[in-house]
Amino acid sequence: MKHFRFTPRGNRRIHATPEAAHITACKPWLAEELRLVDPRVVVLLGATAAKALLGPAVRIGKDRGHPIERETTRGTKTFFVTTHPSAVLRTPEDARDAAYAALVADLRAVAGLVSGS
Repeated sequence: MKHFRFTPRGNRRIHATPEAAHITACKPWLAEELRLVDPRVVVLLGATAAKALLGPAVRIGKDRGHPIERETTRGTKTFFVTTHPSAVLRTPEDARDAAYAALVADLRAVAGLVSGS
């Protein structure tokens, strides 16, 4: 979403999942951005983004990798759920290449949707 919630740990900021109040507070900015940009496809990176825009039933494992059509105030829009890139970095080293390849495959699928191929 539009909010970076974190916990300080020394010189680092450790990402923390935003609370519902944070998501609600940031939604007007996101809605206005989507209205102005009017994208063909909205890519939802991670569970927080997916659930904020498509609802609590969305699951990365179940819904990633294929377009989801939804009615919006701007007509029917295509949403595409995938993992957040930071999740790839947190994946154990022995599975990281596969996680990276899956993210790249998802982004290539989005590029195909945008280009119409």
